[in-house]
Amino acid sequence: MLFTVKEVSEMSKVTIKTLHHYHKLGLLLPAEISEAGYRLYGAKELERLQAILFYRELDFTLEQVGELLEREQDRAGMLAEQEMLLEQRRQRMDRIMDTLRKTRAGLEQGKPLGQEDLFVGFGSEEDWCEALREQSEYLKQQYGVELEAEPIDVPDMNEQAAEAAAFMKRMSASLQGGVMHNDPRLQDMIREHLAFMNDHGHQVSAADFAGQTAFFMQDDFHLKMLESQQTGLAYYLNAAAAAYARTEE
Repeated sequence: MLFTVKEVSEMSKVTIKTLHHYHKLGLLLPAEISEAGYRLYGAKELERLQAILFYRELDFTLEQVGELLEREQDRAGMLAEQEMLLEQRRQRMDRIMDTLRKTRAGLEQGKPLGQEDLFVGFGSEEDWCEALREQSEYLKQQYGVELEAEPIDVPDMNEQAAEAAAFMKRMSASLQGGVMHNDPRLQDMIREHLAFMNDHGHQVSAADFAGQTAFFMQDDFHLKMLESQQTGLAYYLNAAAAAYARTEE
């Protein structure tokens, strides 16, 4: 069964203008266009639109949504990933809502919240502890390595996470674009990435980085984490890191 753009708009609450925009971007193509020029959408297109709306609810840009949809061919896997991301957002929003209610209650009672409680839920130390918990437990169980508990500098961690995400996104885009692992552009990217890490106290050499990426390929936790972003990314990253390390010898 096929639906017109007007019918899709009514059932999804997405405006016709937005659907036309998605078509123009190549994000959501109609199943067919009638002789009269009407866009017609089938079941697969409706499922893709649902996936787009889930990602948009998570504040991904349209460019990022397009990349994610091209990467993920297994709809069940994509839905599982979206459920996990939405659940994380729900938990964070619950913490923010709790902070808002406590702030209102404090205002009404003339007892403002202390500074340490004003920003609970906004990229807090609690959020980072939860994010690092799974990796910490895995390293302890698999290798007997227990990470030292250190105070978390939230702004610094947020900055490092943003840089790492941008670096991996550029690496993934290079892989998709067919850029060779020893291309000078990749070496510049790795050089900038390591410079950033060293500026934030990690002291990682080119050889260290190559060793880390080799470890990622042998370790299920890290291998799955990288391969979930882009098939072949772990191997590509290791090859690029090894090539860069040879230039620095």
